[in-house]
Amino acid sequence: MARSTVHIVGAGLAGLAAAVRLAGGPRDVIVYEAARQAGGRCRSYFDTSLGLVIDNGNHLLLSGNAAALDFLKTVGGLKSVWQAAEADFPFIDLSTGARWRLRPNAGPLPWWIFLKGRRVPATRWRDYFGLAGLLFERSDRRIDEVIACNGPLYERLWRPFLLAALNTDPPEGSTLLASAVVRESLARGGGACRPIIAHGLSSAFIEPALLYLVKRGADVRLDHRLRKIGFDGARASALDFGDARTELGPDDELILAAPAPVAQDLLPGLEAPVEFRAIVNAHFKIDPPQNLPPILGVVNGTIEWVFAFKDRISITISGADRLLDIGREELAATIWAETACACGLDQPLPPWQIIKEKRATFAATPVENARRPGAATDFANVTLAGDWTATGLPATIEGAVRSGHRAAAAVAARPRKSG
Repeated sequence: MARSTVHIVGAGLAGLAAAVRLAGGPRDVIVYEAARQAGGRCRSYFDTSLGLVIDNGNHLLLSGNAAALDFLKTVGGLKSVWQAAEADFPFIDLSTGARWRLRPNAGPLPWWIFLKGRRVPATRWRDYFGLAGLLFERSDRRIDEVIACNGPLYERLWRPFLLAALNTDPPEGSTLLASAVVRESLARGGGACRPIIAHGLSSAFIEPALLYLVKRGADVRLDHRLRKIGFDGARASALDFGDARTELGPDDELILAAPAPVAQDLLPGLEAPVEFRAIVNAHFKIDPPQNLPPILGVVNGTIEWVFAFKDRISITISGADRLLDIGREELAATIWAETACACGLDQPLPPWQIIKEKRATFAATPVENARRPGAATDFANVTLAGDWTATGLPATIEGAVRSGHRAAAAVAARPRKSG
């Protein structure tokens, strides 16, 4: 009997994770991507103005991100990431020049909060127990309704940590999403918080995944924008790409792993997040100082995280909607001035690139979190994947990969009539 096919629309991390799980199995796998390259918001490209390969955004993994690490191990991407030996996060306060290191101990019992050299300066050990209200919250509310969003501990730890995870100003953020992130990282101890940084997003995640898929007979079709899905009752029956049409067989499955707005255009009646937040990344072509750590947290500045790569210094600013209307030259000068201060550099603005992602992630608020759909849809053979679906996590690499795994499991569990 003829083999059935899983059609995966979207070659971002969610779609690729689903494809990797299904490739080489009893169904054929075809992946369609509208762009001319795979990866979505997790990719690298050669920037002609810098003469360097850079990432379109900086992404930090933690050792507790089990799904993402499983993906990297499966496709062979672990060799292209740097993994810290322990949880150690250097910080600088640009308003005072103060520097410190946050160093959670490896185990789940947080004895590190009792040691001044490991915790945030100007905080007491009992301050950390104020997070209990967030961890045990069962309804989804704004974070500022549950914990105090002020004081040294908030400004120097919870704000930068939650802002990076949620890409949303923490006071308005979702308690359920915030607590999920904390439970899977700091609440498990430093063993789950070791930073992991890709030497290049494409070399770690995308290129190995594509090679893995091709070796297992999957078909990856770039520059294939899905224009319309045809339906026959409660099933998807055809994929219309404008200049080509693919009919779906009775056992064929469709995993829709496109961005939320695209998925809403394609799938009737789909509810999904409608409010988004921006991320701004800056890249400076300069050899980083030898004493600059791979990642440096910054408080009381425009910049928030400094990443040191072998050929550049890169900056990430989350929840960056306020910066979208600032001119690129002005923004580059501001970011470089703070970066030079944080890194101990005294030199003029080097060659730079600014990348503004206006709709980088959905707004991680209670309202938008409630809009996130599960994997199942109203159509029997259509499954959703994407970091914007109801993964229980914010829009992160870990959430994207989990959504792909979940979609693949749903498809694999459905019985086939033939093949």
